[in-house]
Amino acid sequence: MAALRTCPKRRTGTARRATVRLGRRTTLAEIRRRRRNHSSDHHGGWRACNLLRPGRCRQPVPAAGRTCTALPPGPQGPARPAGHFQPRPTVRGVLSMQTTLSEHARTLPRAEEAEHILRSCVHCGFCNATCPTYQLLGDELDGPRGRIYLIKQVLEGQQVTEKTRLHLDRCLSCRNCETTCPSGVDYHNLLDIGRAAVEALVPRPLGQRLLREGLRQVIPNAGLFRLLTGMGMKFRPLLPQTLATKLPATVHAAGLRPTTRHARQALLLDGCVQPGLSPNTNAATARVLDRLGIGITAVSKAGCCGAVDYHLNAQEAGLNRARRNIDVWWPALEGGAETLIQTASGCGAFVKDYGHLLRHDPAYADKAERISACTKDLVEVLRDEPLETLGIKVDTRLAFHCPCTLQHAQKLGGEVERVLTRLGFNLTQVPDGHLCCGSAGTYSITQPALARQLRDNRMNALESGKPQVIATANIGCQTHLASANRTSVRHWIELIDEALGTPESR
Repeated sequence: MAALRTCPKRRTGTARRATVRLGRRTTLAEIRRRRRNHSSDHHGGWRACNLLRPGRCRQPVPAAGRTCTALPPGPQGPARPAGHFQPRPTVRGVLSMQTTLSEHARTLPRAEEAEHILRSCVHCGFCNATCPTYQLLGDELDGPRGRIYLIKQVLEGQQVTEKTRLHLDRCLSCRNCETTCPSGVDYHNLLDIGRAAVEALVPRPLGQRLLREGLRQVIPNAGLFRLLTGMGMKFRPLLPQTLATKLPATVHAAGLRPTTRHARQALLLDGCVQPGLSPNTNAATARVLDRLGIGITAVSKAGCCGAVDYHLNAQEAGLNRARRNIDVWWPALEGGAETLIQTASGCGAFVKDYGHLLRHDPAYADKAERISACTKDLVEVLRDEPLETLGIKVDTRLAFHCPCTLQHAQKLGGEVERVLTRLGFNLTQVPDGHLCCGSAGTYSITQPALARQLRDNRMNALESGKPQVIATANIGCQTHLASANRTSVRHWIELIDEALGTPESR
């Protein structure tokens, strides 16, 4: 017996009732009928319905941890809590995407993985409801489902054009669609495979090649990046607007790091751009952890995590950076360091993926798996510590922007907010908190127009509660949001460090 869910829906100002059928066997025709009659942006409880489309259904989302009644018990088990979605098997009775890889595609290193991911997609379209670029552009090919079709065509040997590459380039890799997808489609890995295949088939214009190569040479080199950042701030008026706005208005000095030796030791990835754009973030992290009895073991030879190269389609170069970092971190982990802390969620998401990306490398597979298992975002460390012993008293009113790499890639949405609330910060409500700010690594440089639109949308949402400051957990998001020159944007650990009132934090 199919379960029924009724929900209010507004259309042309008149309330009406719409019934969504979610039963044990949902056919493809039923999914299409549901989407046609109830619109793709109302997805039966998967996400809030007010997704950049005014006048549509305003059914509120249940609070995190409460049962989502849109998903009755069935062959996949009981309903899962709203606000924390996990992949589940393809729905019984729904046709999966059929594909036959070309002979050339079968020679690719990850051909079997690509075919498996393609077959897990049931082309229901729920992903489009939460895709930032689909919401902005309204083009099916600029949503996850359309991009999956494009990648399918590429791997089947059909014609590949610059238009194919354009639609794949426009993807933010925010992984919002993975949070929404009821079938657990591993979209970001399929996108990496598809982009690499298209890159080999469709050469880029000279200007794009020079830009991407320049980004790959400058950003991962922390020393060079810090030098160029300092020079850029001095000569800001002479720079192109796209680059000038990426430089921070002010750089908070790092202050001193503690020298106390603790029994508990952790590693910390300094990163490649954070020391230049926000040097105080890692220093503040060391000071807060010191107050909690955790010391930081310096590993100066660790470099860029590899994400910049990898996501600019220099995938082997990115993996080589991962291998070098593993070699640097391994002795410290063997020597007793309990974890590898990440203060930039983008780096953390990529390092946590080392185990998957290097699983076929016999020399690094086991080490990469252990590195991924030991890697924690800073909030995963602090949430388990007795924060009340810090004695913080603060009434700062702030809005928190949860980076996509924290909530969708690492599944840690809401964790920073809970830590800040425990410490007494007054958090404002932020509408559509699942949406991307447009930073997305180098996306704000390679796709500046779309990135600015997404940034302005997020700033409007973040400022709707009149916060004194905006906090986030990723240097890319921090820099991109700050480029709007509106409310101050800081890393959340800096706010905790300042609330502690240590001389080094001033």
